[in-house]
Amino acid sequence: MAANGVLFVHNNYPGQFGFLADALRERGVPCRAIGSASAKTTGVPIQKYSLARGTTTDIFPAATRAEADLIRAHAAVARALAHKAEGFHPELIIGHPGWGETLLLEDVYPDAKQILHGEFYYHPEGADVGFDPQFPRPDLKERLRIRAKNATMALAYVQARAIVCPTRFQASLFPRSLAPLIRVIHEGINTDVIRPDPQATFTLANGRVLDRSTPVITFINRNFEPLRGFQVFMRALPRVLAEAPDAQVVLIGSDKKGYGFELPEGGTWKAKMLEEVGDRLDLSRVHFTGTVPHSRMLAALSISAAHVYYTYPFVLSWSLLEAMASECLIIGSDTAPLRDAVEPGKNGLLLDFFDVDALSDALIQAVRRPGDFTPLRRAARQTVIERYDRARLCLPAWLELMDKVRASD
Repeated sequence: MAANGVLFVHNNYPGQFGFLADALRERGVPCRAIGSASAKTTGVPIQKYSLARGTTTDIFPAATRAEADLIRAHAAVARALAHKAEGFHPELIIGHPGWGETLLLEDVYPDAKQILHGEFYYHPEGADVGFDPQFPRPDLKERLRIRAKNATMALAYVQARAIVCPTRFQASLFPRSLAPLIRVIHEGINTDVIRPDPQATFTLANGRVLDRSTPVITFINRNFEPLRGFQVFMRALPRVLAEAPDAQVVLIGSDKKGYGFELPEGGTWKAKMLEEVGDRLDLSRVHFTGTVPHSRMLAALSISAAHVYYTYPFVLSWSLLEAMASECLIIGSDTAPLRDAVEPGKNGLLLDFFDVDALSDALIQAVRRPGDFTPLRRAARQTVIERYDRARLCLPAWLELMDKVRASD
């Protein structure tokens, strides 16, 4: 039977692939998906898998990740066979290999060519691990465990015809042997929708409505944790609030477990930092909103006088580019992921990750003299339009790559 269509594989479908699936369907390309129970149904026929078992009790620690990935890979094979039984034979498989689901699909669809997402290749040094001196450097045993996290991803990537990394930094983490397969294509930002809104307002839990008449500092992350600079931001706030008495601070995100280190004594980083600096903060001006709908997040960005985004050398968050597209003043950490998008003094500010006083100084100046930073705000949006616009740049690059892979031997 002739191959036709595209199979998307993502643990949390649609993940990074939603815009691409929508564009292909509009062009009449048959699309299907495989995902876990948490995957979303978005109009693409999807087969969701469930796991009959977990990892082996007391398995060799360095093998835990590989076993978990292989368990998910076998579950994905069963779902691929279900698609196949319905007559679906894709010519392309576009997948995220980070959880293992793509590992064995070559044995279900041997003629399908794979394009895989290159989100992060683990390193025991030189990336997120060992960056922050407040945490112990990994010993040899831990280094070997971190290195072993790449075992199944490496197997997945050697089956790919192409690997798509969103940024140059993420591409730089991959082994040299895979470099010929790598293309840097970001998922992109819909700059027609994500743009500054002068009329935007943001209603707080206490009923107060914030708009551009009040200097608002924003901090947005999926989870509040050191990997995203939460502790640096919180330590900067006491002086900022003391010297900028009209400033309000909006923190959007969760205090659940994140990507990085957990507290050895348990608890959350939010609670720990409030214990450390809370008695020096006017908490009536510090607003933890929890997670909010995307539209509310964009409203917060539109009223922001200064948007703080810090990160270890790790995956760059979509929120950073959305903030730039919203003409926020970006105050970021001078770390490799941000250098891909932010040029200090041209479209934002980059500061030493660990310099709390520098962050306080920058925030105070931002809320006191917002007009001084108008050129940086406008340049930030222009950067996104010129380099990360989804419809004009990123989608065409993806479609061109797909055509090349289809035509390859």
